[in-house]
Order: sequence, then structure tokens, then C-alpha cells
Amino acid sequence: MNQFVNSKENLVTEAIDGLLSASGGKLTRLDGFPHIKVVMRSDWDKSKVALISGGGSGHEPAHAGFVGRGMLTAAVCGEVFASPSVDAVLAGILAVSGEAGCLLIVKNYTGDRLNFGLAAERARAFGVKVEMVVVNDDIALPDLPQPRGVAGTLFVHKIAGHVAESGASLDEVRDTAQGVIDSIASIGMSLDSCTIPGVGKEDRIKPGMGELGLGIHGEAGVEQVAFESARSAMAMVMERLGPHMTGERCAVLLNNLGSTTPLEMSVLAYELVRSGHAEKVKAVIGPALLMTSLDMHGFSVSVMPLRPEWETALAAPVGMPAWPGLHAISPVETVALPDGLTPISPVPSHNASTRRVIEECCDILIAAERKLNELDAKSGDGDTGSTLATASRALKGKLDRMPLADLTQLFPAIGNELSQTMGGSSGVILAIFFGATGDAYAKGMSTLEALKFGLNRICEVGGAQKGDRTMIDALEPALDALENGLGPAAGAARQAADSTASIRKAKAGRASYVPEDHLAGHNDPGAEAVALLFQGLARSTGADA
Repeated sequence: MNQFVNSKENLVTEAIDGLLSASGGKLTRLDGFPHIKVVMRSDWDKSKVALISGGGSGHEPAHAGFVGRGMLTAAVCGEVFASPSVDAVLAGILAVSGEAGCLLIVKNYTGDRLNFGLAAERARAFGVKVEMVVVNDDIALPDLPQPRGVAGTLFVHKIAGHVAESGASLDEVRDTAQGVIDSIASIGMSLDSCTIPGVGKEDRIKPGMGELGLGIHGEAGVEQVAFESARSAMAMVMERLGPHMTGERCAVLLNNLGSTTPLEMSVLAYELVRSGHAEKVKAVIGPALLMTSLDMHGFSVSVMPLRPEWETALAAPVGMPAWPGLHAISPVETVALPDGLTPISPVPSHNASTRRVIEECCDILIAAERKLNELDAKSGDGDTGSTLATASRALKGKLDRMPLADLTQLFPAIGNELSQTMGGSSGVILAIFFGATGDAYAKGMSTLEALKFGLNRICEVGGAQKGDRTMIDALEPALDALENGLGPAAGAARQAADSTASIRKAKAGRASYVPEDHLAGHNDPGAEAVALLFQGLARSTGADA
């Protein structure tokens, strides 16, 4: 798999200097590359308790991304998924510790415990006051004697950082951190493992499965489960966390493990706030990239009781852009549509024949979803089939409220529905088409004449003409042949749609932005949809015989 790296050997040092260069001078580092990689606050004056965390790289923005006022004083970075050395940790301790001392916040992995622990002992020999706490928030393996430290570590960074910034003593900061550690629980789920630079990806998770409770270094989870949806995934995670959400209402940290898209993370947030444990949640941090596992396609949830003093600490503002802040869970608020935009519901009426035709059209487009998506992927963004199928399903669901017995009202009603349920330009084009068709029919034109009038209107408004490699290439000849019956119309639409495969340069639509060699040999998806529609109607009526 290609990655935007120059070399495995320089990956971490280059990433650190990239972060520092873009920090506006807020961060600096020790001059110890490549073996000592310590990122520090540039404004640190050693008058307060210093907070140091760190570990292997690959979890960005943790840990260097949380160095700043109100959180970490320094982060000690190892190579990808590898603990930093004792010397690196010691260098960090000596660089930032003053008379107030230093607290090490360590995730519960053997390498981190050993290296940070030995560095603490050596620092004490230098006369530095050092305390260490170990985060063990992962509940995936309940029988594990030494639970792993995962994304809940960020709760510790933020709350202990706030207390240290207020001028508390080392003992107070340590006790606060330990209290948080004793109260947090985390678990994650992923649909894929991660790609380690220079090593690759372990194809452990089978297609159609998700792994529950895997570690932030790609370690195998507690079990592989059938993946159904964001809803089922969040339900499984929250079910495991439920026993840890007792007493006070909780703060939840919703963490992106690396490559889960923002759209997916927002859906997971939606499922979080409507899960069976939502009433126990008071506030949320995220969804955001907080403690990642390189490019892992997954998420994790961490929970913690939101005691008043902890809530104050979590809500306190900090200057690091990677920290998303604490936000109260609140119901979705809506504002009424402006005057003139509230949909006017037509008077429903029934006509079995008309209903049957519309349902047949919708079913044809729903059945063609995958085929049209694959075709659109050659010339667009691969969503033509989904767009048409989504609108078709919505239209079928509205037929009981449609004026099926009055075409004067029906055409614009269909247009209004499509404008609301179809994304992109397609919905607008078809709304114009059916609206104009309805106007023409109301003025006394025949159905065919009205449909042609609607076609002319979308050509005028949209600017596309026959030959521009759009749906018009098939719709115009189909309507021209329709006076002779559905069979000839279907034949004309099919011939015209197939001819678009030889049009190497699109002059309208999204395909106009695509190189010519990507279009050659592939039908335009809009024209193909028109052809499939007419062919399906002809077949269902026996007109293709």
C-alpha cells in the first residue's frame, strides 16, 4: 500500500519537525535526533509540576499533539509502535522538571512501563521529584491481569494537566491522575487492521466482520463479530461499557482509530446518543482523531464519571487544535423552513394504473442501483445508481399521498419529491423536468407533448443538448419514438445510450471533468438509466415482443 512517507527510517523525525514547523512556535524539541525525540512546550518555565507522557509513534495526535498549556508539558516519542528508550525519557524529565517535580503518565504496556520506570529511578538519583501513574483503561479482555492503556489516557492528560496548570503539588496531581485512571473504561471496534510503514497490513479481519476490543497497535481483539451497521457496532461497544457507567452521569470520548471518515464518525455519534445507555451520558469529547492506530478503520469509546471537578477540568479551554473540547449532549433543534419553502401537500387521489407505472419505474431503478454505480465510477463519483434508487424508494413510500388521478398535480408533485430526495444536480434537473411537464399539461398539451416540453426546459436551464453525453442523449430519441409505442421508444433509448460509449468528450455534467480515455467504451450512466427504464416498461407491458 502506498503511503505519503519518504523512508521508514526518517518517518517519525520528519513528522515531528513537520508538527513543530506548523505549531506557530508553541512547540520545540530537544536536540537529540534521531534517538531522543522529545517535544516540549516552548513557553515552559518549570515553576509548576511537569506532565510527561509518550510512547510509540503512530497514535497521532497523541502524544505530541497534546503538548501545550493545560495538558502535557512534554511528549517522548518512540519509533512506530515502539517504546522510547530510557535515555529519551530521562532527557525529557531533566529538560522540563523544576522544583515542583514531574508526573509520568504511562500506558500499560511492558516496554513503556520498563523504560519510563527506569528513567524515573535514574531521574530521582539526579534529585528530581518524579511520580508515575499507569493507565489501564482497556476492558476488552476482562481476565487480563494487566489491562492495556488506550484512548482513556486522554482523560488523564486533560484533567491532570488542568490541575497542574492551577499550581497543585506533585502529590495532588498524582492523586488526581490516579483517581481518573481508577474510573475510566475503554473499548474499540475496527473493520480492518492497520498498515505499519515498511511492514504492511495483517489481513486478519475477514470481509463482513468487525473485531471487538483490538489494541491500538493492531493487537487481536477479544472476538470477531459479524458487522451489520454503525448501530449494531455502537450497541456492542456500549453494552460492554454499560457496567462501568454507574453513579454519576458520564463523559464519553469518541475516538477515531485512524481512517474512519468524518461522515462515519458522525453516524457513530448519532448512534451513541440514541443507544440504550445514552441517558447515562452527559457530555462528549469528539468524535475526533485523538489516539489513533495509524490507518485503522475503527473507533473506540471511553467513559468516565463526570464529577464536578473533573467536568471543570475537561471543559477548560486549551490551545491545542487537536483537542476538540467537552460538549454537552443536547437534543437536535430544528428551525422551521422559511415562508414559501414549506412543502405544500397535494390532495391525494387514487389511480391504480398510474400507481402501477410509477412503482414499476421505481423498481427498475432500484434494481439497477449497483450497475449504474459501477458505470458512474468510470466517469463520475460512482453514485448515480444510489441517487436514483434512494429517490425511487422515497417516491414509492409517498404514493399514498400523491394525486395519482390528476396529472396536472402529479407531475409537479413528483418533481417536488425528487428535488428533496435526490442529491446533486440530478434532483434539480428532474424537478425542473416534471414541473415544466406539469405546467404544459395544465395548459392543454397531451402527455407526450408535455414531456417533450419538460425536456426542452431542462435543456434550456441546464445547458446540455443531445450529443453532450448526458441522460438527454437517450431521453430525447425515446420521447421522439414514443408516439409509436413503448417498444420503439425502448429501442431508440437503448441504441442512443449505447452510442454514448463512443462519445469521448462530455460537454456537460460531471463527466465533462473526466479525461477522455476514462469515458471511451462506457455508456453514460444517465443515458443508461433512461434506457433501462424504457426497456423495463416495455417488457412489463409486453411491448418489447
